[in-house]
Order: sequence, then structure tokens, then C-alpha cells
Amino acid sequence: MAAPSRPAPTTAASLPVARVAVDVSLPHLDRLFDYLVPEPLAVTAVAGCRVRVRFAGRLVSGYLLERAAVSEHQGGLAYLERVVSPEPVLGAEIVGLARAVADRYAGTLADVLRLAIPPRHAAAESRPGQPAPPPAALLGAAPQAGPWARYAAGASFLAALAGGRAPRAIWAALPGPGWPQEIALAAAATAAAGRGTVIVVPDARDLQLVDSALTAALGPGLHVSLSAELGPAERYRRWLAVARGQVKVACGTRSAMFAPVTDLGLVVLWDDGDDLHAEPRAPYPHAREVLALRAHRSGAAALIGGFARTSEAAQLISGGWARPLEASRAVIRRCAPLISAAGDDAELARDAAARSARLPSLALRAAQTGLSRGPVLFQVPRRGYLAAVSCERCHARAGCSQCGGPVALSAAGAVPHCGWCGAAASRTCAQCGHDGLRALVTGARRTAEELGRALPSVPVLTSGRAEIIAQVPGSPAVVVATPGAEPRAEGGYAAAVLLDSWALLGRASLRAAEETLRRWMNAAALVRPGPDGGAVVVVADASLAVVQALVRWDPVTYAERELGERRELGFPPAIRMAAVTGAEAAVRDLLRAAGLPGDAEVLGPVPVTGHSMPGAARPDADIVRFLIRVPRSAGAVLAAALQAGQRARSSRKDGDPVRVQLDAAELI
Repeated sequence: MAAPSRPAPTTAASLPVARVAVDVSLPHLDRLFDYLVPEPLAVTAVAGCRVRVRFAGRLVSGYLLERAAVSEHQGGLAYLERVVSPEPVLGAEIVGLARAVADRYAGTLADVLRLAIPPRHAAAESRPGQPAPPPAALLGAAPQAGPWARYAAGASFLAALAGGRAPRAIWAALPGPGWPQEIALAAAATAAAGRGTVIVVPDARDLQLVDSALTAALGPGLHVSLSAELGPAERYRRWLAVARGQVKVACGTRSAMFAPVTDLGLVVLWDDGDDLHAEPRAPYPHAREVLALRAHRSGAAALIGGFARTSEAAQLISGGWARPLEASRAVIRRCAPLISAAGDDAELARDAAARSARLPSLALRAAQTGLSRGPVLFQVPRRGYLAAVSCERCHARAGCSQCGGPVALSAAGAVPHCGWCGAAASRTCAQCGHDGLRALVTGARRTAEELGRALPSVPVLTSGRAEIIAQVPGSPAVVVATPGAEPRAEGGYAAAVLLDSWALLGRASLRAAEETLRRWMNAAALVRPGPDGGAVVVVADASLAVVQALVRWDPVTYAERELGERRELGFPPAIRMAAVTGAEAAVRDLLRAAGLPGDAEVLGPVPVTGHSMPGAARPDADIVRFLIRVPRSAGAVLAAALQAGQRARSSRKDGDPVRVQLDAAELI
């Protein structure tokens, strides 16, 4: 006997149609779907809430974006299954931003919303939030310019924020520890106008500095820090405080670019060249582009910068979107350390081995002099002990017999192993039969060991991925750190030595030189100013433009030069470029279906080694990459065409996935 069918629910009397963004990433389903609101859910089914609906026979999640009186759909409509929570977690501003980001990066709205909205925690939603701060706590007097007075337009920038205007600046920060306070003052000036601020930094260490500076500038309870280290429940509680309007200043790492701050008045991005700002999940947006888009859409001010300057930031200035915010050369000379290159002509005349020595005499003298006044930093690009070795007799590079990867040593006397697959390796040379090894690529741990022998009277500390030190005292010590893991020193480092420049400059990347300068400047900014005795030695050829930019502390000219070269060569950000990766047949099928703009130039295919595509119908298929470049003015047309190609393949249920990434410079 068949079970009796359920009676049809009663439809809500007012605004019975719910438009829902269903959490399905299939490109051909990237649109809103209409559902009927049953009368029992009429009160809780509010715009922005989470819902569950029947979609293609399955129960899936989604967001109710709006209620309407009628539907444009001609057929019958299904009912909402339930409202997961009446909490409105998705506001109109974030919906519009997410749609714009998806369109810019040829992605889907569902993928962007997964990045923007954190997972729900019912306990956090049920807990009553703190009341919003009284207006007097936010609408205070505009802060004094303070450290911003060191910049030519710093005081006027702060005054514009306090006046509720929306200046957009590309900031070349002065070296030293003051940048968190400068960001906090900008947020305080924006708060004085009654508007909110979103601040995005690369990592947890920078976030802690900005968090402390905001507490000092705004007072306790007037901002939240959105850190992954908080745990999902606490982070969601803080995110809810922002969404509910209880807090109008939010700082965090990459995902905070979507923080739902109400009445947004300022977006801040620190160190925009750091690769941590690039989202590794589809549709692979970059925090700089998202925040710039958000500032444009909401009429907010923007402050984007760091110690170095990227060519993308230079493009924003060149295109008229933003203005430079810099200090004069006289101020830079007072704030920057004295920087010299171990490979300049004067040093080569004194020490002929300086061109080839890993630690030339200039670097050793600077370290010894610095240690008489405080700690000395050594930046080493490679972690570990010996990242690569070669035969002691014939100098043939040692390779893994199984995968061909480099043979490495984790410690003195350790068994050699492959740096790629981890398999044990033989000490015997395949070329000459000798069993002795010599260092080819020296890591941070081996460098610390060597410096400990050369400078036995001071302690040697290491900071790297395995164990990062946040701060060291101002007493004499040798600190060996990999890029990005350099601790702060109390009172600043007395000196710094930047080793193994070839390891950074020799990377096969469009951004190699630009990224090298950024890492060097971030380390040099931790050193005391030159007038206070701070010195930096970079072990590199002094004739290189990137070395000269560091010696002069002139990231602005270097970024302009880099942008000019990319214009000549036709690379981002001077143009828009898409990288399309997958099995060759699948990629060609997408390009045929896309209908690329007439001025698009297709480059490739190029084989992609060591890369697999999850979900591929043939896992053993060779993976290739095509590059498509168009003028900047045709960037939106290119993204729309690639979206159309993905929709066509998705609707046909083509098995082999294709990855589309726009302006992903690390792929070039």
C-alpha cells in the first residue's frame, strides 16, 4: 500500500517567492533559483539567511538573497525545505562583491561565497552579542597626524579620511617598526567619520602587531581580529559581531577581505606582494584586486602598500585609480639603514673573492661590528641543512635514483635523502664512484652551524617554518632566518646580511626580481636607521637594477621600471592574462566553446610536469597549459568568454576538468 502523500504546504501570504543562491559550483547552474516560501517559514526566511532546498533531487544548502512577490519562472516552484538559521549572514554588499569577483575571475558565485562566509556554529549564533558601542566612542576627534607627518601627503590623507572622503593611496612605507601604528591611525581617522575599516595582512605575526596597534589607537572592544588560530567557533563569533554591526573595524588575513563591515569607509592591504594574499582555491582571487574592487563599489578609501612596491600597485597609479603616498628622499635617508653590496667595485678591489664567496669579508666585518651593539640578522633563502649536494671529487650533482630529485642532508652525518620523494639515497657518485659529498645549496641550519663556529662568543638563533621566533632581545646575538620568518629585534637589528641572492633571483618566475626586492626590504626594514648605526650588506652583484633599488631604498622607481618592461613584453599587469590548465583535448574544447575576443592571443600549449587534475576522466592524461592574453580593456570580455566556455562544457557533463586562472603571475 502506497504511503499517503504529504499535503501541499500553505504559501506565505506576503512576498511568497524566495530567490536562492544554491551551493552548487557547476558553471551552467551559476544563477539564482526561485522557491516558494511556506507560511511557517514566512518570518524566519529573511534576506541573507541560510536555507536548505531540494535541487535536482538532493537536499542542498543555499542562501536566500531576496523575497519577491512573483517569479519570472513559468513552471511550478518547489518549497523551501527549511531555514537553517534566521541569522542574516549575507548582506547585499557582499553579494554584489562576490558576484563581481566571480565575474572578474571567470568563476562561480558559489565558489566565492564559500570563501566569504565562514561555516556556521549554532552556539555562537545563539549567544547574545555585545551591544554596539555608543556613537561617542566612534565619532571622536580626528587623530593627530603623528608618524603620517613624515610622508609628503600623509597629514592630508588622514584629514580626508576623518572628513568622510575616499582617497585612494599606494603607500611606500618607511622602514622601521611604525607601520602598524600608521594603519591604526588611518582606521581611527575613518572611525572619527563614523565609517568602518577592513584591514588585511599576510600572516598571523603581522596580524598580532596590527591588533595591538588598533587596541592602542581605538581602545578595547572597538575592533575584532579574525585569525584562523582562534578556532572556528570563536572566529565565527567575532565574524558575527562584524556582520551585526557591533564592531566596525575588522583586521585579519586573506579571508578578511570579505569581512561584512557596515558603512565601509576604508580598506587596507599591507604588503600586497606577499603570495599569501593569493587565494589557492577557485576562483583564485587576489586580496589586492578584491579590496580594490570593494573600495570602488562601496565608495570607500583604499590604502595599499608595504616597504616594497609591486608592479600591480604601480599600474593602479599609472591608470589614475590611486595616488602615491611617499616620503621625501631626505626622510628616507634618515629612516633607512646604510645598505651596501658585497659585489661593488670598491669591495672587489679590497677583496677579490667577494664576487664568489658566500660570506665575503664585508659581510663578516659588518656582522662583527654590529654584534658590538646588538643582534645581527642573517637572511638565508633556503631552509634545512644542505638542500642539495654534489660529488666532492667530480662535482656532479647528486640525484635520486628513483625520481631524479635533488639529494639533501638534514644534518651533519645524516643519511642522504631525496628532497622530493624522501627516499634514502646513496653517497656513492654515479659518475666517478667517489663517496664524498660537498655542499651545493646551503640551508639555514647549516648556515647557523657555520656562523656559530665563526662567531663563537654570541648565541645563534634560527627562525624558520618549523619554529618561527616572534621577537629577540636587543642583546648581541646572531639570528639566522628564512624570508618571512625574520623576528623583530628589540630596538632594531644593529646589522643584517642578505645571503644567497642567486637562490631568489634565479627562480623561474616573472616575479623573481620583484619578489627578491620585497623580501630584502622586509628584512632590511627591521634594522636600525643609518644615522643610528644600522647597516645592511647584500651579497649580490651591485650592477643589478634590483640591488641598486635596495641600496638606494627606491622601490618606486624599480616598480615603474618593472611595469614598463612588462608593457613591452605583454605581461600582467599591463595586460590581462588567463592560464587555462588541463588535458589538452579538454582545454582546446573549452577554448572553442568560449568564443574568445578577436584581439585575444593564445600561447601554448606548454606541458605541465608534476601536476594532476583531480576528477579527471583519465588520470594519466598529459596536462598542458595555454595562456590567453588580451589588452586590459578587454579583460572583462575575456573572463566572460571563459565563463561561457565553462558553462558549455558543464552543461554537456564533459568529464575532464579545466582550471582557469586569471592574472596568476606565478604561473608565468
